[in-house]
Amino acid sequence: MLEQRIQQHFIDSADLKYQSAQILSKPIAAAVQALLACVTSGGKVLACGNGGSAADAQHFSAEFVGRFERERPELGAIALTTDSSILTAIANDYDYSVVFAKQVRALGQAGDVLVALSTSGNSASVLQAIAAAHEREMTVVALTGRGGGKMAQALRETDVHICVPHDRTARIQEVHILALHCLCDGVDAQLLGEQETPT
Repeated sequence: MLEQRIQQHFIDSADLKYQSAQILSKPIAAAVQALLACVTSGGKVLACGNGGSAADAQHFSAEFVGRFERERPELGAIALTTDSSILTAIANDYDYSVVFAKQVRALGQAGDVLVALSTSGNSASVLQAIAAAHEREMTVVALTGRGGGKMAQALRETDVHICVPHDRTARIQEVHILALHCLCDGVDAQLLGEQETPT
């Protein structure tokens, strides 16, 4: 029975990814273009999320600054989830809901991109970060699920919404990491002038 349960996780994840390929390829491509415009004009990417989404923000930033699969110049990216002194000071002195927004206001500039992750689309700290990014004239790339929640309403027409068509957190996160890998691969392919599909 345990093996069946495990196999079902794999099947469900694969099914959702297959369904999402058609739905999400257009917004992911738009996000690649937004990121490319940012980094080629000397901008940087700020990334944030809570819990598993915090880990995804760090994962994405690491692959931007270091590399994804191929050698290329370093790209500017900062995960706003990693500095425990900043996070605890802001949460203690103000409120947890502004831990990312204050960093966006401090570090963000016009032309930068905020990658905002929330499986529910309702994380207060991520919503505040989006508002701060808009104040700084930044583009937002939002990764959500469950219809997008409040984040869907907070986005501008110039932002990009990658909304996984599912309600289960684990499944949404599994597609989020694939989408982030697609963003890294897409930016690399454009920067390196590659047109072939990956194998």
